[in-house]
Amino acid sequence: MDFPMKKFLSYYRPYVKLYLTVLACAVIVSGVTLVLPLLVRYITKNVLEGDLSIALPKVYWIGALMLVLVAIQNIANYFLDFKGHEVGARMESDMRNELFAHMQKLSFSFFDKEKTGQLMSRITNDLLLLSELYHHGPEDYLKYLVRFIGAFVILFFINSQLTIVAFCFLPLLGALSLYFNKIENKALRRNKERIGDVNAQVEDSLSGIRAVKSFGNEHYEIEKFSRENNRFLESRKEFYNVEAKFYNSVQTIIQLITITVIIIGSASIVNNSFDLADLITFLLYINYMIEPIQKLTHMSTQFQEGITGFQRFMEIMNLKPSIENQPNAVPLPMEEVLGEIEFNNVFFRYEDNSGYVLENLSLHIRTGEYIALVGPSGAGKTTFCSLIPRFYEVTNGEVLLDGKNVRSIDLQSLRKAIGIVQQDVYLFGGTILENIRYGNSSASDEEIINAAKDANAHDFIMNLPNGYHTIIGQRGVRLSGGQKQRVSIARVFLKNPPVLILDEATSSLDNESESIIKESLEKLAKGRTTIVIAHRLSTIRNAQRIIVLTEDGIVEQGTHNSLLESNGVYSNLYSRQFELTL
Repeated sequence: MDFPMKKFLSYYRPYVKLYLTVLACAVIVSGVTLVLPLLVRYITKNVLEGDLSIALPKVYWIGALMLVLVAIQNIANYFLDFKGHEVGARMESDMRNELFAHMQKLSFSFFDKEKTGQLMSRITNDLLLLSELYHHGPEDYLKYLVRFIGAFVILFFINSQLTIVAFCFLPLLGALSLYFNKIENKALRRNKERIGDVNAQVEDSLSGIRAVKSFGNEHYEIEKFSRENNRFLESRKEFYNVEAKFYNSVQTIIQLITITVIIIGSASIVNNSFDLADLITFLLYINYMIEPIQKLTHMSTQFQEGITGFQRFMEIMNLKPSIENQPNAVPLPMEEVLGEIEFNNVFFRYEDNSGYVLENLSLHIRTGEYIALVGPSGAGKTTFCSLIPRFYEVTNGEVLLDGKNVRSIDLQSLRKAIGIVQQDVYLFGGTILENIRYGNSSASDEEIINAAKDANAHDFIMNLPNGYHTIIGQRGVRLSGGQKQRVSIARVFLKNPPVLILDEATSSLDNESESIIKESLEKLAKGRTTIVIAHRLSTIRNAQRIIVLTEDGIVEQGTHNSLLESNGVYSNLYSRQFELTL
């Protein structure tokens, strides 16, 4: 893809004054570096070869001037190093914030396809390397450009012919740089993709460590990790091979330049067209002209890593959320939401080339109605519920909330009106208080405690070592399944939404926990439009309406008793479950 230079430079804007000062310091450092050998040349050619009786005071004055220049250089170098890195770190922080915020806007379909480890790599490793480019890039290029041009001008005045001879080698260096940088860029891109795969493997294995250990599959995980790690190693070897060829090619040309200058300069001394002081000065400045090329050769890796990191950063930033507010989207005040839901001829599929999960589905759910969705796995029950808060967009047809197409409603207000309790509860790695407050960030501690009481969670929380301030670990690993579920229900109580979706919320719990949580859910559902997805049909007998969803769409609906009497799909499902429990 074309490199977006305007976007790349835009991150300097907030720090432009500070960074210009940093660049000025870079010029000062290079300027002093160029001046010092000229002062040495002046002493050897003008002072020591003149009247020695007055030479000593001049040497002292020039020595004092050199000390002042070195002091200025050191101060400038300190500012350059400290503030330059600070600017790079600030820009990295800004970009990380921007990237994370953008990821938060992306739709479920994006996260369905991407590996968490790859995304972590982009938000950490890539931007860390990019900050070094932002700091060192312009600063080092300016510093070495000043040194290169200054050295070239001084060399030209010392001996123009010898300077032109040395300069003839430089186009070859430029051609080598262009050639190897292109290869390095490809190799670095593979490196970043493979370290992302390593991160993904680590994240996947450590997140599922309990499953790994319960199946005794540590050796299998080690083998999988070793495969990804070896792939990364191979990509690093490939890159280092290219880097070694590049570096050694540059070193060979630099040595040729030095040898050429020594031979031609020595011959000129023999012919009395050059003196020893000029040759020594010339060699010093040749080094100053070549040093930037050496440094930029070393910098090429950093440059390529930064550029590749920025391209990967922009790949994410250029992604548009597949679901976002329409231009005319209007907010839905929570207190005005009634909870009437309607599906009109809804079609849905996850990919354009995949089959329909839902096809020509229509259903009307009245305000405050308690309905249950049942049917075989893969029939689209969870998908059906995901279309209401617009986690996914309908392919055709429309979903209405209180008579308004959900596409015309502001996304945030739409999702605030819907509470979801899932089978797979996700709790964050903080305290219980923080996790419940996630339902309403402005809630008081008293409101949080009341929500916990409603969810039958208060008693077990108070028995924990630090009560509501107990750290529960990543994904709530220090709590039992029933305790995690009650915390998640308290979170929804605090949110207080008019529409409630219960996605198999009790299917993985023991009988005692299920009984406690069922009581909490019944209390939570009171006065709300509630949709329950359930595999345990015994838990939804009291639903006002049971919707039977299969691959053929809605095949039956009615109360528990009426569906049993009809002897259809629901009756068969219920009979099979009843037989299994005997």
